[in-house]
Amino acid sequence: MRTLVTGSTGYVGGRLVPQLLDAGHDVRVLVRDERKARAHPWADRVEIVVGDATKAEDVRRACEDVDVFYYLLHSIGSGGDLVRTEHEMAATIAEAAKDAGVGRIVYLSGMVPKDEEMSEHLRSRDEVARVLLDSGVPTAVLQAGIIIGSGSASFEMLRYLTERLPAMVTPRWVDSRTQPIAIRDVLHLLVGCVDLPPDVNRRFDIGGPDVLTYLEMMQGYAKVAELPRRRILRVPVLSPSLSSHWVGLITPVPADLARPLVESLRNTVVAQEDDIWRYVHLPPGGLTGFQRAVELALTKIRDLDVPTRWTSAATRGAPSEPLPEDPDWAGGSLYTDERTREVAASPEDLWAVIEGIGGDHGWYSWPLAWQVRGLIDRAFGGPGLRRGRRDHSRLVVGDAVDFWRVEEEVEGEFLRLRAEMKVPGLAWLELRVGSDDSGTTSFHQRALFHPRGLLGHLYWWAVAPFHGLIFGGMQRNVAKAAESRA
Repeated sequence: MRTLVTGSTGYVGGRLVPQLLDAGHDVRVLVRDERKARAHPWADRVEIVVGDATKAEDVRRACEDVDVFYYLLHSIGSGGDLVRTEHEMAATIAEAAKDAGVGRIVYLSGMVPKDEEMSEHLRSRDEVARVLLDSGVPTAVLQAGIIIGSGSASFEMLRYLTERLPAMVTPRWVDSRTQPIAIRDVLHLLVGCVDLPPDVNRRFDIGGPDVLTYLEMMQGYAKVAELPRRRILRVPVLSPSLSSHWVGLITPVPADLARPLVESLRNTVVAQEDDIWRYVHLPPGGLTGFQRAVELALTKIRDLDVPTRWTSAATRGAPSEPLPEDPDWAGGSLYTDERTREVAASPEDLWAVIEGIGGDHGWYSWPLAWQVRGLIDRAFGGPGLRRGRRDHSRLVVGDAVDFWRVEEEVEGEFLRLRAEMKVPGLAWLELRVGSDDSGTTSFHQRALFHPRGLLGHLYWWAVAPFHGLIFGGMQRNVAKAAESRA
């Protein structure tokens, strides 16, 4: 089959693509940024189409000769009218897929509660499912509850809440029942949908073998992680908004993403049927139970073998403007802070330190200042420093690094990070390794800031006096770390 995967650089899509390839299918991916797709190990095995899923002509072009279209897009955490935004994108895609003669659409959605008022997040998923099912293209909607797997946003919330809080005051949603499913079983079902009969056009509830409350999941996680039993006090006064800020403070998941997830936790999401298994065979060994799914996720984390994380998807609303060198920037203000120094180490040793920057390794200068900046960013709805890194030592284009994202990388030579923190403008940090004929290694560091309005200019001049401590100290200490390696 020829398959088209949208969201292929996100959490689920980045794992689905290699599974489809291993099953023998041809895979095409639709991406806005080809560099992000090229950074994946499967890039040379797929056909990459550059385009925007909100533009009908781009979708129609990507859908040519496609048998199965995987819809793995969402706008969660983007703010605004989520239901309307999702409806418009789904309508565009549905019409383009029908015009191109696509044989099937497969949509990974959220489980819809029965006889309950749905959260905005679940209403948006439900609306997308309705649009696709009415499109005239046979559609399979897989409705999942909480997905348990290394790197998923829901699992990171569960993990950090349980590990960091031996005792906690919780809202009533900890008693809501849910049916978690392991990411490996989700992927198995997505691949299996390739072979659905052409007359199948419906929703399917998908869940694991266990039905648990969120409280039971936290206690179950604590048991697998060999932590003492958590002490829980329920209170009725924590609204979803307060809860999301609390989750944003304790976990790496920022409040704007935590809020729709928390609001959905108040709903009971338990499968009403398991009809999907009439069409797709069970995985070898059967479905993965909750505790086994947690064990597998923690093993992946400890082995540093997490292929995708929730941070793999670009932050909605994050800056994605052209690079500072582009002609469109001519005439605009662009502040820079540039520093160059010689390093008594090989280019390889210097690059190893640069590529490992951020996350657990920190930023090599005034840790308290970075921590305070991260807390301020989170207070204003930004990601802060808790996103960390996907891999401790290797970066690829599109990776999140705390409140930065890798925009460009030339292995062994150059790294550009684009800021996703809340600032009145656009900011980049460039780190470059050089060497001359005499064998001298040089380290060039450049910070760039394009202000927006008067506030942007004031912001730059307010922080400029600290650049010597922050950027100067960072360059000096990175060089020392490289020299220590040598």
